[in-house]
Amino acid sequence: MPVLAADAESETGIPKSPSQARCSQAMEELEHTCPQPRLTLTTPAPFADETSCQCQAPHEKLTIAQARLGTPVDRPVRVYADGIFDLFHSGHARALMQAKTLFPNSYLLVGVCSDDLTHKFKGFTVMNETERYEALRHCRYVDEVIRDAPWTLTPEFLEKHKIDFVAHDDIPYSSAGSDDVYKHIKEAGMFVPTQRTEGISTSDIITRIVRDYDVYARRNLQRGYTAKELNVSFINEKKYRFQNQVDKMKEKVKNVEEKSKEFVYKVEEKSHDLIQKWEEKSREFIGNFLELFGPDGA
Repeated sequence: MPVLAADAESETGIPKSPSQARCSQAMEELEHTCPQPRLTLTTPAPFADETSCQCQAPHEKLTIAQARLGTPVDRPVRVYADGIFDLFHSGHARALMQAKTLFPNSYLLVGVCSDDLTHKFKGFTVMNETERYEALRHCRYVDEVIRDAPWTLTPEFLEKHKIDFVAHDDIPYSSAGSDDVYKHIKEAGMFVPTQRTEGISTSDIITRIVRDYDVYARRNLQRGYTAKELNVSFINEKKYRFQNQVDKMKEKVKNVEEKSKEFVYKVEEKSHDLIQKWEEKSREFIGNFLELFGPDGA
């Protein structure tokens, strides 16, 4: 962990212990080589096994207050966030944005659980693990993705990835026989809360699909998917295709009605003009007739 001040006290005014002083001397000899936050968004975030932190400088523990003051450029605060991230959506992105901006100089590592672990403790996913890993790599707030992340964070895992703080919403997350899998992280002073985004979640999206299943099944049949690919029975396939044909006929009838109304309007308009012209001609004809054959005529 970086030294925040060169003198005997930190920027918070707390005197350093002898061990911290020795650590400061060691840091004068060792420079930080921690991976830096991404500055370009033209490439996806790397995987942890491709760019693991091999920094040899002492990783001194920071308090949240110290981290918020800012750390040296070469030693960003390493913030960890984990999850399933199935059907990656704006709620996920906003949580990661909050985790990334908790401190002035932060490096965001995101752990994504594997299919085996997720199916065991939470349930089946729509996207497989490879798709979920790739979704995270292309989020602008993520600096590094850890594949096959553990369900419960161990001291060994935190030490291996030199994690300073863990970011997650503050609602107790009960799973794997624990009332809160982040309880030990909170007790260690390493937990920083983020806020959930109301109105959007993976469960909400799945609920919409299940609720409107017929609509989506019919749409995908129209787009060329087979009944086998959609796991649709023979009878339902015929029903959906018949409904699609009925909808097409309704659309054709609607178009015919609109065109008919337009045609009738044009006919009425032309008829009105024709009648007006006939009235004018008839008055002219009667006038000419009276002029020729009337009492005063020739």
